[in-house]
Amino acid sequence: MHVSIAYLAVLLIWSTTPLGIVWSSESINPTMAVLLRMCIAVFLGFIVIKVKRIDLPWHQQAIRLYSYSALGIFGGMLFSYLAARYLASGVLSLVFGLAPVLSSIFAQRILSEPKISAPKKLAMALSFIGLALVCSKHFSLQGDSIYGLIYVFIAVTLFSLSGVLVKSISLAIHPMATTVGALSFATPLFFITWLVFDGSVDVSQWQIKSILATLYLGVFGSLLGFFAYFYILQRLKTSTVALITLVTPVVSLTLGSVLNNEELTIRILMGAALIITGLAIYHWGESVYNKITHKASVTRPS
Repeated sequence: MHVSIAYLAVLLIWSTTPLGIVWSSESINPTMAVLLRMCIAVFLGFIVIKVKRIDLPWHQQAIRLYSYSALGIFGGMLFSYLAARYLASGVLSLVFGLAPVLSSIFAQRILSEPKISAPKKLAMALSFIGLALVCSKHFSLQGDSIYGLIYVFIAVTLFSLSGVLVKSISLAIHPMATTVGALSFATPLFFITWLVFDGSVDVSQWQIKSILATLYLGVFGSLLGFFAYFYILQRLKTSTVALITLVTPVVSLTLGSVLNNEELTIRILMGAALIITGLAIYHWGESVYNKITHKASVTRPS
C-alpha cells in the first residue's frame, strides 16, 4: 500500500466514523453495536493474518503492546457509542480532536517528556475554550445530554492514555499484527460489557441503516482504519500524521449536517474554529515561534 493512499484512508475513515457510530446506535443497542463491529474486525483480521502468513507474536512485550492498544479501543469506542445516544457526530469528532493535547499532558507524566511550552499552553487554552463553547448548551444538568459529555470525555481520555502507553513500548511488528492483537484483547471485554449491561438480541428492532453502518465500522472503521493508521505511523513524522486531527472535525461537522440533519449553529462554528486554531498552534506554533525568535536574534545589530 502506498503511504499517500493509507494517509487518505485514515483521513476519510476517521471523518466518517462519528457519523457511523451515531447511525449504528439508532436501532441497535450501543453495547451490541460495538461488539458486532469488533467481531467483524477480528474475524476478518485473523483471515488476513492467516492468508498473508503474517507473524503474530505473543511474547511478553507484544502482550503489553496489545493490552495498551486495547485500552484505547475498548475505552474509546465503548464510551463513544454511549455518548452517541446524546451528542451529534460533529461534537464527538471535535472532542476527539483534543486527543493530541491530552496525550501531551499524559506524556509529560508517564514518558517524562519536557514541560509543555508556552505556545502549546496557549493552544490548549484556545482548544478547551472552543470545546466549552461547542458544548455549552449541553451543560444543563436537567437534560440527558450531560451524560453524553461525560461519556465522550472518558472516551477521549482513555484513548489518549492508551496512545502514550503504546509509545512506551519499543516493538517493531507488522501493523496488521498490532491491529489483530489489540482487537483480540478488546473483543472479549466488549462481550462481557454487552452481557452485563444488555445481554439481549432483539433483531426485530434493527434497521437497515444501523446494520450497514455497523458493517462499515467493522470492516473500515476498525480493521482497515487501524491498519492504515499503524502503517503511516511507522513511515511518516508524527506531526504529519497529527494533521489528520485538524481536518476530521471539519469533515465530520459537514457530513453530520448534510447527511444527518445535525444543527450547525454559530456557537458550534465559532467553537470549532477555536479548537482547530488551537490544534494548529499546538502542532506548529512552537516551530514558528522558534524560527521568528531565531530570525530576530540574527538580524538584531550587535
